[in-house]
Amino acid sequence: MSDTRTTVPEEMTTSYGFTQVGDGEKQPLVDEVFHRVAKRYDLMNDVMSAGMHRVWKDALVSTLSPPKSAASNWTSLDVAGGTGDVAFRIVEASNRTVHTTVLDINSSMLEVGEERAVRKKLLDNVSFVEANAEELPFDNNSFNAYTIVFGIRNVPKIDKALAEAFRVLKPGGRFLCIEFSDVDMPILDKFYEQWSFKAIPPIGKFITGDAEPYQYLVESIRKFPNQESFAAMISKAGFERVTYRNYTGGIATLHSGWKI
Repeated sequence: MSDTRTTVPEEMTTSYGFTQVGDGEKQPLVDEVFHRVAKRYDLMNDVMSAGMHRVWKDALVSTLSPPKSAASNWTSLDVAGGTGDVAFRIVEASNRTVHTTVLDINSSMLEVGEERAVRKKLLDNVSFVEANAEELPFDNNSFNAYTIVFGIRNVPKIDKALAEAFRVLKPGGRFLCIEFSDVDMPILDKFYEQWSFKAIPPIGKFITGDAEPYQYLVESIRKFPNQESFAAMISKAGFERVTYRNYTGGIATLHSGWKI
């Protein structure tokens, strides 16, 4: 399936998994996927990554290293993070001294996140906003950090989302993104290929009663640009000191950039 990965990032605008759709048609289709899986989204992340998404997210938060003092007035924006999974980790790592805004285009995902925030008593530290990553409803230079985990490949116009990330970050702010990527270990890549296409959709159907959203998710992973191509997009958006780090043989990759 390696030949399905796009080498032209702009192709993601009209790529709904392996299916090419018309301009403007991808977003409603993706929205429907996440309305359908919202209640079981975090459970399915466990299944799709064999629980490793927890380790990868903790590594992102460790890299971010949020301050442990309310006096810092430090804030972050977590985009496409509706269920709050990353935002809660950031807040807890700060000893509940920082504030994180969760932004998602999908109301069903946000509902799950708000319910979890209430249970965790984190509403003083986490707020939820329904909006599009391509048109952020925030002023320039608003946040110390911007995070997006397993979300950027679902954004039709990735270049616009990256430009918006750069705009809302304060000078000195950091962009961190985890995305499924190109596996670079010969044995692991074959196993992961089989797991993705033969196991995940049937397991998704067993857990949620619906296989189609998970077929899209695994196809979207295969279409997304590889590490070097996506790093180039981050640089093109204006970020400096752009780097990436592979996790678990490249199944997931942490991308980093700074607004300087």
